[in-house]
Amino acid sequence: MLCIDDLSELDPHYAPVEYLVREAAQQWERDEAMALRRAVFCIEQGIFARDDRDAIDSHARLLVAMSCNGGMPEQVVGTVRIHRGEAPGEWWGSRLAVHPAFRSQGHLGATLIRLAVSRANALGCDAFFAQVQMQNVPLFQKLGWQLLDESAIHGRPHARMQAGLAFYPPCHDPVSGFVTRAKGLS
Repeated sequence: MLCIDDLSELDPHYAPVEYLVREAAQQWERDEAMALRRAVFCIEQGIFARDDRDAIDSHARLLVAMSCNGGMPEQVVGTVRIHRGEAPGEWWGSRLAVHPAFRSQGHLGATLIRLAVSRANALGCDAFFAQVQMQNVPLFQKLGWQLLDESAIHGRPHARMQAGLAFYPPCHDPVSGFVTRAKGLS
């Protein structure tokens, strides 16, 4: 199994052909998801000093996108968490992260968003929200989200957005999740 720091050792011509996006089912998936979040939010973006974990992590559901080799998951390359909000039926998604080397590989961000909202929809979601970094607003809008308002969070401009639940049928089997193919493959 590769860790996030081992990407420089990969054959430069190797690229996974498919990705499994599901709720984290094994400890190594959770560990790699947390390492990816630290790499993106602490090191790459500098939003947090050492760790991005907070109280929400204790009750959130962690979703992961994993590169597959021969149909078997081998590395977490994307993640997002979902959790109940304060109001009944309210759900939130947060900490969406995709490894830089995989951001253009297979619609991973969009597939993580799809599973996040579909999973919450299966768990009784009536409204799904996210605080989205401004550069990601166009992606969310393409996926049926509405911009509600704008604010600064951790010194960065964000948009509070709401998913159009009609675009996201309930996903009752989060461990099987979704499979997405690498770009250019049918």
